[in-house]
Amino acid sequence: MQTLTTRSKVAVDKKMTFIERLYIPAIMGGMRITLNHFFKKKVTISYPEKKREFAPVFRGQHVLKRDENGAERCTACGLCAVACPAEAITMTAAERKPGEENLYREEKYASVYEINMLRCIFCGLCEEACPKEAIFLTDRIVDTDYVRQNFIYGKDKLVDPIKNPIDVSKRETEQTREFKKHPEYAHNKLNKSLKA
Repeated sequence: MQTLTTRSKVAVDKKMTFIERLYIPAIMGGMRITLNHFFKKKVTISYPEKKREFAPVFRGQHVLKRDENGAERCTACGLCAVACPAEAITMTAAERKPGEENLYREEKYASVYEINMLRCIFCGLCEEACPKEAIFLTDRIVDTDYVRQNFIYGKDKLVDPIKNPIDVSKRETEQTREFKKHPEYAHNKLNKSLKA
């Protein structure tokens, strides 16, 4: 039978010498590697006291942003859910009622918005797909838990707090910052009824 590749290697049944049968060279080689690592700088950190620096492109827990007046940006268009390769995002759209103009930016909003953090792969495609810049991945780490249901994050955990908003300016591109400087664009216009 002909071999599939030309890289075949003939196995040799070579008899081991007496010293090789004692495994002393192998043990000495292993000890040499261990001693080399013993004198190197340690790569571990004492976690609670010290925290490792994250890269600027780190993608952590999601946040649903608000506009400058505190109204939710999300319009429940569903583009983030469609873009999600893990199918981790689900939402239910609802119509804004009279008197809720200060709560929701558009006529349609997400009455239910959930992300299953166990399914999420933190790829950032939801962030890229959102036309309203409503969802961002922050530098926060998702909390641990023992119950699976606690990893389904609803609007109570996702919506940006009004008093202490999360800064996502590091996640914005230069083109986005330039686009936001033009108030005449429809995307940047605030609801006229909300202006003070």
